[in-house]
Amino acid sequence: MWAAPGRVNVIGEHTDYNQGFAAPMAIDRYTAVAAAPRSDGLLRLLSGAGAFRGPVAEVPLHGLSPGRTRGWVSYPAGVAWALLEGGVLDRGSFGGADLAFASAVPVGAGLSSSAAIECATGLALAALAGADLPPAMLARLAQRAENAYVGVPSGPLDQLTAAFGVAGAVLFIDTRSGAVTPYPFDLPAAGLTLLVLDTKVHHDLGASGYPDRRAACERAARTLGVPALRDLTVADLCRAERELDEQTARRVRHVVTEDERVLKFVSLLAAGDLSGLRLRAAGELLTASHLSLRDDYEVSSPELDAVVAAALRGGAYGARMTGGGFGGSAIALTATDQADEVAQAVLAALPGADIFPAVPAGSAYRVC
Repeated sequence: MWAAPGRVNVIGEHTDYNQGFAAPMAIDRYTAVAAAPRSDGLLRLLSGAGAFRGPVAEVPLHGLSPGRTRGWVSYPAGVAWALLEGGVLDRGSFGGADLAFASAVPVGAGLSSSAAIECATGLALAALAGADLPPAMLARLAQRAENAYVGVPSGPLDQLTAAFGVAGAVLFIDTRSGAVTPYPFDLPAAGLTLLVLDTKVHHDLGASGYPDRRAACERAARTLGVPALRDLTVADLCRAERELDEQTARRVRHVVTEDERVLKFVSLLAAGDLSGLRLRAAGELLTASHLSLRDDYEVSSPELDAVVAAALRGGAYGARMTGGGFGGSAIALTATDQADEVAQAVLAALPGADIFPAVPAGSAYRVC
């Protein structure tokens, strides 16, 4: 049995596919897979997760290619395809597998249930084949499965978080270099709680405006003559406003200022525990991130805006949507002794919300 975590992106949204910076953390909610080898060239897949509960799905490995499977099955099938294409699994000797999944990561909540199933599957299949799969390779091949097989043009943030998560830490990720640096984020020691506010409005990044946002960023980078938007600074925004249409300039402004917010947030963590002025500054960065995602990048939703505003009214230091947007979850950084009041304020604004604390957790691993 193998398991991989979901994640909360503390700050740094829609920066990863612009080769920028992000500060996510793996969370203490995992997807687990029990795996056994086969010799008949089949993947047999079974899910115990509510929305995906159903009969066993059978996927022949022979001729496995993008577009061949649909629904949740595409994620583990895509990982098998990526491992075969990448040479981790030998086409001549790998005989298939039985894979049974169970998950505590909410689906469609912006907590990266897809990367959790991908990374758990990657570890399981590699182990069955006796192959080594280091974290960086696991993340890269899991992302390839999501991009090339499933068809979601996501960046590397989610898979890197699942592969490199550290208990009690936020990960500072430079998505251009692939460098992952943990920074202590000991919330209990600081008397803090990070609440996840799941709106229960589920999103599908492949069918949402996510691909449009990525395409707009890539067009803008070409127009402005840079490899990626990560190469722009705040001083370049005036030029972006002159050379781009108004909407695209706002997209660029979000990415550039979000990278700046990540760097400032990490510098606060590097200075010590979040308290006093550092804590207030961290909260302000989270809230500013949400406003930028709402107004410039336009990936929020009425429900996300409602729970963020309610959390702030309830006394949170800062709050923001997390994940790709168009639904899903927000987070709120609050004093632990204020967490119940924040939760009650959120439930008053959105009675159907699911609220729970997130704890920085470890990476994908073998359970037994």
